[in-house]
Amino acid sequence: MNVWFAASEAAPLVKTGGLADVIGALPKSLAKQGVDVTVVLPKYGEIPEKYLDGAVTADAFHVSLGWRSQYCGLVETTVGGVRYLLIDNEFYFKRGRLYGYGDDAERFVFYCFAFMEALSRTARLPDVVHCHDWQAGLVPFLLRTRYSYLPGLRGVRSVFTIHNLMYQGVFSRELLQDLLSVGDELFTEDGLEFYGAGSCMKAGLRYADKLTTVSPTYAREIQTEPFGEKLDGVLRQRAGDLRGIVNGIDTDSYDPMNDVHVKVPYRSSLAKKRQNKTELQLELGLPADGDVPLIGIVSRLVRQKGFDLLGEALPGLMLENVQLAVLGSGDPDIEAMLRDAAARYPGRIAASLRFDEGLARRIYAGSDLFLMPSRFEPCGLSQLISLRYRTVPIVRETGGLLDTVVPYNEYTGEGDGFTFGPASAHDMLYTIRRALSFYGDPETWRRIVANGAKKDIGWDASSRQYRELYRELAAQPS
Repeated sequence: MNVWFAASEAAPLVKTGGLADVIGALPKSLAKQGVDVTVVLPKYGEIPEKYLDGAVTADAFHVSLGWRSQYCGLVETTVGGVRYLLIDNEFYFKRGRLYGYGDDAERFVFYCFAFMEALSRTARLPDVVHCHDWQAGLVPFLLRTRYSYLPGLRGVRSVFTIHNLMYQGVFSRELLQDLLSVGDELFTEDGLEFYGAGSCMKAGLRYADKLTTVSPTYAREIQTEPFGEKLDGVLRQRAGDLRGIVNGIDTDSYDPMNDVHVKVPYRSSLAKKRQNKTELQLELGLPADGDVPLIGIVSRLVRQKGFDLLGEALPGLMLENVQLAVLGSGDPDIEAMLRDAAARYPGRIAASLRFDEGLARRIYAGSDLFLMPSRFEPCGLSQLISLRYRTVPIVRETGGLLDTVVPYNEYTGEGDGFTFGPASAHDMLYTIRRALSFYGDPETWRRIVANGAKKDIGWDASSRQYRELYRELAAQPS
């Protein structure tokens, strides 16, 4: 099998969130299943030079974008055994960050056209192109429309994966029509039209041969109005082509025994884990007390992640003998709430309002519990990473959190975390207090941690499901 990935970020080259972790790890797992993956990624200025050592310009051409003709270089490199083709255009991609510019529509329409041009010029066509999130959503559309005249491409199948339906790449109809050089006939309810505008996410949903999302529960949720982000009707129409495949994590990268960011290497030793807790408390300015339960949070600071519930629950939570370590950046109002909370409860709450990969891993390693009160969560990787670092997750029962965390049952001894259903501060606080009560019983706590250590959280099972999906598609007649 030969598969090309279309994605806007990939670890370790460049990362803003969980999408990069998936694109960095899944191809390596697929390789073990006999699938040859090429990742096609923008050549951002943020990519460290060490990943470009030995890179060569494999091709160069121009991309037509409306009335524009833009240069595109195709830089080939190998990182971690995975082949990358980097779309090189400094005007679009040599900037200070990946997203959030006024011309993001033009940047990623260019990326999708450049992907298709590279595809049309390759000597060995892939069986499947696997496209991820809105930035690559126009690839299936172009494959079935603008590039359908090329006989070789007619046999290439497409998969579109929804990592987060909230982020859809919605732009004005006039802008997308100009960039794509298409007329009104493709901006209909059955095409790209989205409430008077145009949606790159909808393009992927309408034109890809198969759809996936990152957990079975999220696949069901997004077909309903509360979670469907106004695309639930489209998703219900394509329910037969949609499946949920839960994410895994790269267990080689996330390994507390070999993680360079972790002060005291460990695997299952809670005594050594406690040493990391002490180191973390000292680093964050919290009292170094191994007996005080430490709750960690590593997250984008947005409403989706349930920080309004945390803010409402904080006064009650601070009545408990507990410490809280938060790392993340995002919504200014949430940052202000956390900054005020840290000032109001000195020595109890440490709020680091930034992105810091090293500190994130030390929080996973040093915390006793990990809190994810998300209002919705397509899959979530943090709960899986916390299990890998022997940190017990507390999560809301939604999306991939429901699929991956088994609530502890004191009567059977089964379960590896704690869960709550309603999106309410009351239910969250009740569940945290329940978890703290078991933390006070060392024998029970060791059992819960040991249960989590047995869970298969790698990519092998999920990559086998992707491989079978690719095989199904490749077997379809042209």
